[in-house]
Amino acid sequence: MKTLTKELWMEVPQRRAIVSIHKEVELAVAESGVTDGLMLVNAMHITASVFINDNESGLHADYERWLEELVPFNAGTDPNKGGYLHNRTGEDNADAHHKRQIMGREVVVAITDGKLHLGPWEHIFYYEFDGKRRKRVLVKIMGE
Repeated sequence: MKTLTKELWMEVPQRRAIVSIHKEVELAVAESGVTDGLMLVNAMHITASVFINDNESGLHADYERWLEELVPFNAGTDPNKGGYLHNRTGEDNADAHHKRQIMGREVVVAITDGKLHLGPWEHIFYYEFDGKRRKRVLVKIMGE
């Protein structure tokens, strides 16, 4: 069995952004030499996500609006007024933890004939919810 473990380092200058990591992941699959197997891509921080969906800017804007409606950034610290208890610690990122929980922490993709086995519009993204600092994404590939 062949394996490859790789870390991608993300440095998103904004607080929130969707970043394509699709090419980097494809390159890791090629580097691994695996022709039949599985690949895990995992955000290694509790305020970031990895997801698969369409590479379309309108959809990405919809995600931003939808997540902000569900879990607004600046809700304060008073739980009686919808605020976040977590932000009482001095942090201001309670919303980022919730957004990560909604969008998920990892994806698993099959590798067939040495390529990612994805649907026609599927694309791999990193979603940063509390940026402006360096974070890791784990890529783990296993197979024959």
